[in-house]
Amino acid sequence: MTSDGSRAGAAPLLREGRRVGTGYVVERFLGAGAYAEVYRVRHRYLGRQAMKVFKRLGSRAVAEEMLAEAVLLTRLGHPHIVRVFDAGTVPTLSGERAYFTMEYVAGGTLERFRHGHLARGEHVPVADTLRILRQIGSGLALAHAETPPIVHRDITTQNILIGYDAQGLRARLGDFGLATPTDPATLLASAQGVLDFKPPETLLGFRGDSPTGDVWALGVVGYLLLTDVFPYPKGVAGWISGSYRRAPPVPPRDLNPDVGPLLEDVVLQALHPDRTRRPRDAAALVALLAECGE
Repeated sequence: MTSDGSRAGAAPLLREGRRVGTGYVVERFLGAGAYAEVYRVRHRYLGRQAMKVFKRLGSRAVAEEMLAEAVLLTRLGHPHIVRVFDAGTVPTLSGERAYFTMEYVAGGTLERFRHGHLARGEHVPVADTLRILRQIGSGLALAHAETPPIVHRDITTQNILIGYDAQGLRARLGDFGLATPTDPATLLASAQGVLDFKPPETLLGFRGDSPTGDVWALGVVGYLLLTDVFPYPKGVAGWISGSYRRAPPVPPRDLNPDVGPLLEDVVLQALHPDRTRRPRDAAALVALLAECGE
């Protein structure tokens, strides 16, 4: 058994063709994380959606706790945050499981989008990177504007989805499973998420997540899209040794001459080791990005 109560190597909870409730048919298994599985489903009236099914077995109170992500996403409601349509529980061969459905984004993750460009021997276009940062930043700004601020804590290229609409490329921030309100007194939350995208203060002494930590993560995303490398490729080991505090990231323009000086400066501001010298939240970051042209 794994820590979430599921069997290691177990088959997906739902099979293709399975009906869920009165309106959904499972079309295909999309993938799984530590806590949940995701499926593409079709609603008989509303068309394709994505369904997130939680692995953990528990009481009704546990199911409601897991569905807090869906409640949060519904409350935020923003064009660049994944929309939620429905929530409930579904019987599986392993017992009753909580689920919610959300918009299905056919383009897949930003990581897939990035690798598509890499396969063609090119960087993600600077204009696309700027658009993605502005869009995700605007959605994140809504969460940071809550009282107290809500921090995402898990912004990565895997948790940003890329699609297209009449206005062109449209990015959406998803997976708010680790999102949480900050403490009203300290405006901090416990540190969670993927180390490659975590700011230094969560690794050395400070140990807290904040809106500026989300800004750092978005800075990592921007740097990675512009250069195809992480700003601090040695990750946590580099911070512990102290070497990166003496050697800042290589300027993006040194790795990609298409990057303009204004955008480079904003990305490096987001990656400042001193959290007090970064943009204070996503809204402040978006304001700086607005000055970077197209």
